[in-house]
Amino acid sequence: MVDAVVVGAGIGGLAAALALQRRGWKVTVVEQATALENVGAGLAVAPNGLRALDALGVGGPVRALSALQGTAGIQKPGGGWISRTDAAEAERRFGEPTIVVHRAALVSVLADALRPGTVRLGVAATDVSAGGTVVTAGGTLTGEVVVAADGLRSPVRGKLFPDAPAPVYAGVTSWRFVVPRPPGELVLSETWGDAKVFGVVALGDGRVYCYATAPAPAQQRAADEKAELMRLFGEWHAPLPALIASAEAVIRTDIRCLDPTPTTFHKGRVALLGDAAHAMTPNLGQGACQALEDAVVLAAYAGDLNRYSAERVPRTTAVAAASRRIGRMAGLGGAASTVRDAGMSLAGKLGPNLVLRQMDPIFTWRPPS
Repeated sequence: MVDAVVVGAGIGGLAAALALQRRGWKVTVVEQATALENVGAGLAVAPNGLRALDALGVGGPVRALSALQGTAGIQKPGGGWISRTDAAEAERRFGEPTIVVHRAALVSVLADALRPGTVRLGVAATDVSAGGTVVTAGGTLTGEVVVAADGLRSPVRGKLFPDAPAPVYAGVTSWRFVVPRPPGELVLSETWGDAKVFGVVALGDGRVYCYATAPAPAQQRAADEKAELMRLFGEWHAPLPALIASAEAVIRTDIRCLDPTPTTFHKGRVALLGDAAHAMTPNLGQGACQALEDAVVLAAYAGDLNRYSAERVPRTTAVAAASRRIGRMAGLGGAASTVRDAGMSLAGKLGPNLVLRQMDPIFTWRPPS
């Protein structure tokens, strides 16, 4: 048994711990929070993420908690379609569907798959060294490998990788909420208009996950975020205003990313993983998927972190760049958005494969053999 220490018990940290345990490592996870994440909203798990979950042995339980997305696409604020995607056609192309699951549900599945006692809650890592030591208030842990899965503002990255870029504000803020699914047919889509986005996806528990983005100064807050959403999107097509009206709790988060991503994901015995390594904008829904990929690849190459960095840096850099491009497209307004919509509509009419082919480099990923 070889010791590994994981700093952070989010999706990436729990996945890394599980991946290492499945390869025979003795793993300790330290998490400064006193409870695992039990709030939040939905997240998409694309075909590449599902393959990573299958490699972790939890693909089945996650699928059981999720909802498959049917025909979807991008709409205009008035309700007309810019482009449409057939989920069945996408699944035939990539061999797996894209599913949506509540974030807390995925955290629970990963945590339940770990050996009892793996996760130590309420234990903060106060210092980490490249030599593999993790200092906590309860003592010092030493690992052959230390996994820094401590998020966007990773203290470990800040200390061991002082030249790595700091998080930057992407220029837009986001809102997220979950509501009961309304009766009748529900169109699952993103709506783009005047530099703003509103998305609606189904969860597997009878609820609907909604998200929205709009340009805003960093760290700005409204006295009533639900009212702010209604101000921004209340004139958009049905059922968006009704979904906003039914929201009880709205989470607002400024979107920040690492741009560019670090040029290496390891130093000595310490490996960066997930948002600590490559925090990206949410426009491709790949944040959690890339963290899951990280975990699987890290466990495969844990004895050779040079190889881990060599494989993960170029891939995550490319995915993050693609996500930012989509974000810039969605953020267009005025005449530029009219040209964008026409181009996307034409691409859709030329055939679904033309649109889906753009996702081949991301969705066709497979775990190391």
